Amino acid sequence: MSVRTVRIAMNGVTGRMGYRQHLVRSLLALREQGGLDLGDGTSLMPEPVLVGRREHALEALARRHGLSEWTTDLDAVLADPTVEIYFDAQVTSAREEALRRAIAAGKHVYTEKPTATGLEGALELARLAQRAGVRHGVVQDKLFLPGLLKLKRLVDGGFFGRILSVRGEFGYWVFEGDWQEAQRPSWNYRAEDGGGIVMDMFPHWEYVLHNLFGRVTSVQAHVATHIPRRWDENGEPYAATADDAAYGIFELEGGIVAQINSSWAVRVHRDELVEFQVDGTEGSAVAGLRRCRAQHRSATPKPVWNPDLPATETFRDHWQEVPDNGEFDNGFKAQWELFLRHVALGSSYTWDLLAGARGVQLAELGLRSFAEGRRLTVPEPVL
Repeated sequence: MSVRTVRIAMNGVTGRMGYRQHLVRSLLALREQGGLDLGDGTSLMPEPVLVGRREHALEALARRHGLSEWTTDLDAVLADPTVEIYFDAQVTSAREEALRRAIAAGKHVYTEKPTATGLEGALELARLAQRAGVRHGVVQDKLFLPGLLKLKRLVDGGFFGRILSVRGEFGYWVFEGDWQEAQRPSWNYRAEDGGGIVMDMFPHWEYVLHNLFGRVTSVQAHVATHIPRRWDENGEPYAATADDAAYGIFELEGGIVAQINSSWAVRVHRDELVEFQVDGTEGSAVAGLRRCRAQHRSATPKPVWNPDLPATETFRDHWQEVPDNGEFDNGFKAQWELFLRHVALGSSYTWDLLAGARGVQLAELGLRSFAEGRRLTVPEPVL
């Protein structure tokens, strides 16, 4: 098998997500397995070029993983004709400008979300990429989680009958940083740095709802900053100016109603950090990151409300585990493989910058819905 090398500029890999999921568990994992088999006798071998602002951190990562190329000079990397793909996992506020520069340099682009801080910027990125003729993709990792893949299998198989509603619960307690170190970076809680749970999570909910159940047609949201004071990485207190919780109601095509709570100020009393319950006329299911359990109408118990007596049924026992029926790879790696095939072979790919703009639009409208105290229509964005 012949080997074809693809050089990928990776900007932002010193951050938690960029490092763990995109570098180590995706591209380095692909290298360890001998590259990506393109099916034509060729193995596509990714060659990361680490890019960032902190020289010492980049050098340490390169040494740790035996990589030879790292730099703080983004312009030099974008000017290098041997670099084919630019990947961005920076803070949100820095992403749009870097993507513009990469597209102008003729690079294919693959990026974390949100792609920009506003809809117009996100749409302009899609327009620029389309005009430049470069291939482009946006990370939509939750579609590749085992639990949601099983849920999609139920949807595609008609298990639910007519789907009525979706209820989602996401979140966990992020420590304030004073007596225990926070699990998330401090910029997440500063609006001036592009932080906020709405801008972080509503783009996720857009593509999950859109791809599994139908396009979002309206949004009504309530947003809160429950913890107004936090401590940063240096132990210094700061004002949390960004939202840390959002409670959204979304109407989908076909009349499906989705309710999703997102919070970094909630203690977990569920099986996984995110769970979606889907109810339909023929059955229901609850899906998390890895598990999915279902209950058909024929196996649905018939509870009777009586607050004077203790419950005699263990309701969870009436649900059946949906089997794996296959092997599930890391979700980030699975989408990287699809995007690399798209670049190398021109295979179809739907999770592009326009799809990313839909997520930015939903976040923008969610914040506006809260500010104006009303439900807003979500139009289909056009280039």
